[in-house]
Amino acid sequence: MNVKLLILKFRRLIIVAVHLVLIICAYILAFYLRLDFKIDSNYWQIIIKTLPVLICIKMIIFKYHGLFSGLWRYASVDDIWRIIKAHTLALIGFIAWIAFIHTLAGFPRSVFILDYILSFYLVAGVRFFTRLFREKFRPISENRPKKVLIIGAGEAGVLVLREARNNPKTNIEVIGFIDDSPNKKNLRIQGIKILGSCSDIASVVEKYGIDEIIIAIPSAKGEVIRNILSHCQIPSVKIRIVPGLQKILNGDLEVKPRDIRPEDLLGRETANVNEKEIGGYLNEKIVLITGAGGSIGSALCRQIVNFNPKEIILFDHNENNVYFLGIEFLTKHPRIKFRTIIGDIKDVGLLKRVFSLYKPQVIFHAAAHKHVPLMEENPAAAIKNNIIGSRNLIYASHHYKIERFILISTDKAVNPTSVMGITKRISEMILQSKAKMSKTKFMAVRFGNVLGSDGSVVPLFKKQIEEGGPITLTSPEVKRYFMSVREASQLVLQAGAMGNAGEIFILDMGEQIKILDLAKELITLYGLKYDEDIKIKFIGLRPGEKLFEETLLNSEKDKATKTDKIYIAQSDYFDPLILRRLIRELEKTADVTDEANLIRKMREIISL
Repeated sequence: MNVKLLILKFRRLIIVAVHLVLIICAYILAFYLRLDFKIDSNYWQIIIKTLPVLICIKMIIFKYHGLFSGLWRYASVDDIWRIIKAHTLALIGFIAWIAFIHTLAGFPRSVFILDYILSFYLVAGVRFFTRLFREKFRPISENRPKKVLIIGAGEAGVLVLREARNNPKTNIEVIGFIDDSPNKKNLRIQGIKILGSCSDIASVVEKYGIDEIIIAIPSAKGEVIRNILSHCQIPSVKIRIVPGLQKILNGDLEVKPRDIRPEDLLGRETANVNEKEIGGYLNEKIVLITGAGGSIGSALCRQIVNFNPKEIILFDHNENNVYFLGIEFLTKHPRIKFRTIIGDIKDVGLLKRVFSLYKPQVIFHAAAHKHVPLMEENPAAAIKNNIIGSRNLIYASHHYKIERFILISTDKAVNPTSVMGITKRISEMILQSKAKMSKTKFMAVRFGNVLGSDGSVVPLFKKQIEEGGPITLTSPEVKRYFMSVREASQLVLQAGAMGNAGEIFILDMGEQIKILDLAKELITLYGLKYDEDIKIKFIGLRPGEKLFEETLLNSEKDKATKTDKIYIAQSDYFDPLILRRLIRELEKTADVTDEANLIRKMREIISL
């Protein structure tokens, strides 16, 4: 058997044996020091008589304090405290045994202190010597190690440094730290110097020939990350980030820097969700998701599987997206029962068949036309899909007594200026109107742009960067709310547990981000430089677009409440008969595609 495998197999026994030897050595050495290295037969009798008891006391207390577990290569201050506590208890126990069983007569008192000190240094020393040996004499890689600069001289930064020293596979050499704290400048952490603040990054990179920058500030907000990236516009230098720490089963903490993703630029904590509440309405339920193949719909599906649904119905008109989502379910979630429906929410006959045959209990309605410029050119398509299709689903959910219906809306429905925004606002109105007279719990969720989604600017910017530019941007002043796909889907699931009668849920999305800043930061993530490698071209606001977005209608602001980063706008009252009549008129107008009349009728509806 391989020696290394043999050591690993009997690792715990070896550790126990090492501690046993250290205890014996410390005790005997304490007597030698006390007696000037001359131990006569009387004292040997005392040693032989008391040593077994000391061994028993220390071994029991050491085990209780976990000194036989843990990895010595990661020895830390926490280990020192555990060793101190273990030795203190052992000292008290040993003194008590000597005093009450054998009395202290003839026993040299200073041996207690000498043994305490020697044993502590031996037990702690073997750990830190192991760590030092591994860090200083690790195998040398054949490839030149990458020179790394760590941004953040805190706990995460120190763990990155430790991982770089302990793990040869990282093949990185930490040159220095960057930290904005003036109190840390020119100090050293484990021998590595803090070379300056973020404003010094460019000069430090040039001076030391840095190959890679690692951002080690897991709790940093988006503004901080974006500020750091503004100083990292250095070609050929890769930027990575430490999103968090993962605890492995053996107690090892491993830091895994990864490439920066667009969602890291947000840097916001997601809204806390109550998994018990979410499981309460999804567990053992038949769940239907429209637009299941889209970015939001598929993200919802991936999270819903964690709450043990009875069945998931994937409803979408895009067969390709649903096909690959089905393959993913078969591979990753073989126990989850699901079925795919390729169809259109405008098809009333299909909806009747699906609802009567499969009997869904919870519906997430994510299917919609979302591209603002396209809907400006095709208002009839937006009306048919976003309004008429949503109406069909809402009415069917009421008729078939669905338990919960969650509509995916948008911040563009607030004081809308675009066709897409108006159609989503009208679908909210239909939902709120029906919620007043239905046993089905209807609710809607509004959120801003979802980074990386099909309708987001990020995929467009990435494509333009990869093609060499330019990036096309409407205005240097345009701002938008952003969130990650995961954050958006979590909010939707939480809303499903909270809603009862037509509420609209809005995430507190924090600050609006300038699209220009986002574009510049994406250029940096590609290791390129703004205005040199990639240019930005301003093309002007397109029809229906705003410079900035809103989250609440003027009429909703006084009624909005907030709970755990989620605004709850209570439903408005609409005369259901008037609303239904106007929707029917709009539907007839959409069939003849009189665009001017369509816009006029939609504005008439949202003014109710």
